[in-house]
Amino acid sequence: MPTAKDVMTKQLTTVMEETVMQHVIKLLVDHNITGIPVVNEDMELKGIITEKDVLKMLMDRASSQTTVKSIMTTDVVSFDESDNLMEIFKAFVDNSFRRVPILSDGRLAGIISRKDIIKYIFEKSGRSNS
Repeated sequence: MPTAKDVMTKQLTTVMEETVMQHVIKLLVDHNITGIPVVNEDMELKGIITEKDVLKMLMDRASSQTTVKSIMTTDVVSFDESDNLMEIFKAFVDNSFRRVPILSDGRLAGIISRKDIIKYIFEKSGRSNS
């Protein structure tokens, strides 16, 4: 059975709590991503900042110089790199989030998006060559 480690993206874009939102918005646009894990110096997960968080900030007319800490989501669902991929699949079906951080020994090791799982299933089905 595949695990999170088999599917996760290891090349990560991350920010720290002190990062200003103007920089976060630029990262989201430049990297064409929908969310960014928030970590400390030891790569421990502190939260996540998403497109939805940015929209709320803009709706509230907060300054783009506001820091991530005051905007980020702190109640983050995450998984360990050894967790079964079906657990993550089920979490995506049962919840509205688009990505989940993957941890190794309590530190951020990767991220899996809905698109990553769909791509993995498609490639494993043997249909990617047709």
